[in-house]
Amino acid sequence: MIEWIWPYAFALAPLPFLARRLWRSVVETQAALTVPSLDAFQLHADTKGERPARRFPFRMLLLWAIWLALVTAAARPQWTGEPVLLPTSGRDLMLAVDISGSMGTEDMELGSQLVDRLVVVKSVVADFIGARQGDRMGLILFGTNAYLQAPLTFDLQTVDRLLMEAPVGIAGGKTAIGDAIGLAVKRLRQRPKSDRVLILLTDGANNVGEVAPDKAAELAAGEDIRIYTIGVGADEMRMPSIFGSFGSRIVNPSADLDEETLSHIAGTTGGRYFRARNTQGLTEVYAIIDGLEPVEQDPETYRPVAALYHWPMGLAWLLACGLLLLDFRSAGRG
Repeated sequence: MIEWIWPYAFALAPLPFLARRLWRSVVETQAALTVPSLDAFQLHADTKGERPARRFPFRMLLLWAIWLALVTAAARPQWTGEPVLLPTSGRDLMLAVDISGSMGTEDMELGSQLVDRLVVVKSVVADFIGARQGDRMGLILFGTNAYLQAPLTFDLQTVDRLLMEAPVGIAGGKTAIGDAIGLAVKRLRQRPKSDRVLILLTDGANNVGEVAPDKAAELAAGEDIRIYTIGVGADEMRMPSIFGSFGSRIVNPSADLDEETLSHIAGTTGGRYFRARNTQGLTEVYAIIDGLEPVEQDPETYRPVAALYHWPMGLAWLLACGLLLLDFRSAGRG
């Protein structure tokens, strides 16, 4: 239906008429004081004794149409559609992604090419985010410090873009797992209790921060927040020597991964711990998490609104052009 944002603008519609009446009364009063008699100004009748016929006031009608179109535009008409149901499933998922210096370790493959861990995480998590249409998602990036990059939102495209733009080490070279959990608890505690999930991904152990991971897990459990932890990184990596392939050695690039703590965090909060050693493994982990049962919420609706003021504004412009053409033609004939 059509609604008016400023309907009181229609009170201006009779303004030109009132102004014209006032102006005519002032002019007639002045004329009466100057010329007491109008006999000398009477129109002369034609040979048949008739007055010349008055022309149809087409120009006046155009002026009125232009004014009414402008008043209509000033009233700000808009079309309000029928209520549309938002596709919400009721899940609020907070992603906490480790971007410390160790995430730059090139021990995973993506498309038969050796890349660093964060590149693989971005690729897999991007698909995960894209499949969560209808869910609210937030993003926390942590290293030495934990930062909220995106609050819980339906704008999944923005969440994905913020993750893609995050470089390795921008939050510091160390790993503050406890602080990341604490920040997530602060953001999730305002949501319904059956609707709080944190997915935390890291490749190391907590070695900095104000909150210990065990304590943070207890706080999360007290707020009914389930935490799913993911340990990422390969178990083996070949390190070349100064002599090339000769003398190279095999190392464990995930030696610093604290699986015991991550398992404890997940167990304390009712979640699960997953180990992802390669791209395929990480993809499978997020596929499992994607199978979480949704929690129903009250449906949310919105009414689409489209502004219509440009239509009467355009009509006023066309009529004004027509009035100019009419005046040009009259001037040409004169």
